[in-house]
Amino acid sequence: MTATSKRSEIRRLPERGTYDRSVIDAILDEALICHVAFADDDGRPVVIPTIHARVGDVLYLHGSPASRMLRGIPNQQVSVAATLLDGLVLAKSHMHHSMNYRSVVAFGTARAVTDPDEKAVAFRAIVEHLVEGRWERARQPNDQEFKATSVVAVDIEEASAKRRSGPPGDDEEDLALPYWAGVVPVALQAGPPVPESDAPLPDHVAGWDPSPGV
Repeated sequence: MTATSKRSEIRRLPERGTYDRSVIDAILDEALICHVAFADDDGRPVVIPTIHARVGDVLYLHGSPASRMLRGIPNQQVSVAATLLDGLVLAKSHMHHSMNYRSVVAFGTARAVTDPDEKAVAFRAIVEHLVEGRWERARQPNDQEFKATSVVAVDIEEASAKRRSGPPGDDEEDLALPYWAGVVPVALQAGPPVPESDAPLPDHVAGWDPSPGV
């Protein structure tokens, strides 16, 4: 279960917030990139964008052992944020312009993954997070690649989601103004796959949909 404390409490427009894990998990699973906030060796704040994958209550991150983030965050409290942009909200007044979005902020303690079985689970989850079905349809890591890649797990201790949807919230006195108002939908869209070889285009790539829906 997701615990709620002051650090995950939604204070600004709390009616847009939720602590429902099904909502939180769906956003984390749809988002292709997250941002990890942590303190560096000198105690200075750093935010790094990276690929992630969720398995149950754990977020997995991976990369080079030389990564400042992966070297620095084990045994440290971190915050992970993911955002999906669904639309630009254009109001009749400047003050009510906004965006429709779905976002998550999660908190937890990072740990280095050293168990080979868990590391294999993380590898598979990260590849499948990019394109479902890809793990079995490409060469899997050899021993050298496996050992040369660092994996860090963030055990989700608490999290919250925040969402906005719908039209602008113009003031009643502005409704008669002659300015256009409404929503411009925004979605991540995949272009035609660009082949690198003569191998046939597989269905899991041809049919990849980055925006399964709100």
